[in-house]
Amino acid sequence: MESIPLITRDRSFYQSLVHLAIPVALQNLITFAVNFADNLMVGALGDLAISGVYIGGQLQTLVQLFSGGIEGAILILAAQYWGRGDKRSIRRILSIGTHFSLGFGLLLTAVCFSVPHRIIAIFTHDPAVIQSGAEYLRIVCLSYVFFCLTQALIAAMRSVEVARIGMVVSSISLVVNISLNYALIFGKFGMPALGIKGAALATLVSRIVEMAVMVIYVFRVDRRLQMAPGDFLKTDPVLRRDFLRYGLPIIGGQVIWSINMMGNSMILGRFDQYVIAAASIANTLQTLAYVAMNGMSSAVGIITGKTIGAGKTKLMKEYARTTQILFLALGLLTGLVITLIKPTFIHLYSGITPEAAGYAWQFCTVISVSMVGTCYQAACLFGLVKSGGDIGFVFKNDTIFVCFVVLPSAILAAHFGAPAWVVYACLKCDQILKCIVAFFKINSFNWMKNLTRDTTEAP
Repeated sequence: MESIPLITRDRSFYQSLVHLAIPVALQNLITFAVNFADNLMVGALGDLAISGVYIGGQLQTLVQLFSGGIEGAILILAAQYWGRGDKRSIRRILSIGTHFSLGFGLLLTAVCFSVPHRIIAIFTHDPAVIQSGAEYLRIVCLSYVFFCLTQALIAAMRSVEVARIGMVVSSISLVVNISLNYALIFGKFGMPALGIKGAALATLVSRIVEMAVMVIYVFRVDRRLQMAPGDFLKTDPVLRRDFLRYGLPIIGGQVIWSINMMGNSMILGRFDQYVIAAASIANTLQTLAYVAMNGMSSAVGIITGKTIGAGKTKLMKEYARTTQILFLALGLLTGLVITLIKPTFIHLYSGITPEAAGYAWQFCTVISVSMVGTCYQAACLFGLVKSGGDIGFVFKNDTIFVCFVVLPSAILAAHFGAPAWVVYACLKCDQILKCIVAFFKINSFNWMKNLTRDTTEAP
C-alpha cells in the first residue's frame, strides 16, 4: 500500500499557501470591514434599523452566493488550465462565466427594484421591518451588476495566482464605503442625513468604484492573461459545455446554500426584532472568524487545481493529508478566539437593547462551536474535493444536509416553541455533521479528476 505522510515536506506547498492565502484573507477582511462598518453605523440607529438592513441584505447574500458559484466554476476550471499553461482557454472561461453572472445580476436587480416590499415580506411579517428593509433594498439592488462583474474578474486573476489585486480593490472600496457611510447615514460634511438609505447609497458607489478599478487592472496592467475587451465577446462551444457540466453543480450548490441562508432569515424572521438583530450580530462575528479560514481554503483550492491539472496526483495526496491537520487546528483556535472576544464584540453595538444583547450572547456561543467544524469541512470539501474535480459530490452533499437536516430540524424546533438559540443551533448543525462525510471522502482519494482538455496552445 502506498505510504502517504501526514505532513508534507514540500516547502512550495507552504510558500504557495501563504503567498495566496494572505491577500485573499486580507481582501475578505476588508470586505468584512465594509459590511461591519455598515452594521455598526446603522446599529447606532437602533434595533429596527439593524433588522431592516439585515433583512434587506439577504438578497445581497443571494447575489454573493450565485456569483460565488460562477466564481468557483471559473476558478476551478481556470486553475487546472493554468497548470497546463493554457491562457487562451482561461480567457474563454472568463468570458463564459461573465455572461452568466451579469445576466443573473440584471435579472435580480430588476425584480428587487420593482417590488422591494414584496421581497422583504418573504422574510418577515413585521410592517416596520418590511418598510425599513424595502427602503434599503431598492437602492442597494442597483449594485448587484457591478459586484458580479468585479467578482468574475477577481476569480480569473486568482486562478493564475494573482491574488493581490483583489485586496487592493477591496481596500479602495473600504475607504469609499466607510467615508460615504459616515457622511450619508449621519449627515456629515454637508450631506443630508439619510439613515439606512445612506448606507445603501454608500454601498452602491463603492461597488461602482471597485468595478472600475478591476476593469482598468485587467485591461491595462495585467500581463498574465492579457485580456482585451473583445475577449468578452468570444466564446468556445466545447468550453461552454465544460463550464455548464462542471459549473452547474457549483452554481447549484450555491443556490442550495442561498436557499439555506434565506431559510435561516425566514425562520428567524418569525421571532421578534430582538432575535433578528442578535442574528445579524452573531452572523457578523461568524463572517469575521471565517476570514482567515476562507483565505487559506481558497489558496488550497488554487493549489489543488494547479497540481491536479499538472497531473501530480501523488503529491496531491500529501497536500490533502496536510490540509486536514492544518484546518482542524485552525478550527479549534478559531472557536477559542470567538469565545474570548464575544463580550467585547457584542458591546460594540451600543444601540441595541439588553434583550437583543442577551440573544446575541447565546448565538455567538453556538458559533464558537460550529466554527470548528466549518474550518475543517469547508477546506476539505471546497479546497480539496470541489477544486480537485469531484464537483457533483459537494453539490449532492450540501443538498442533502440543507433540505433534510438543517431546515427541517430548525422548522420543527421553532414550531414546538424551542428557545431561539436552539433554533439557531439547528441552523448551524451541518457544520459539525459534514466533518464526518469530509473525513471519509478525502481519505478515499477518489475525488482527484483532471477536467482539462488538450488544446493547441503550447504551455
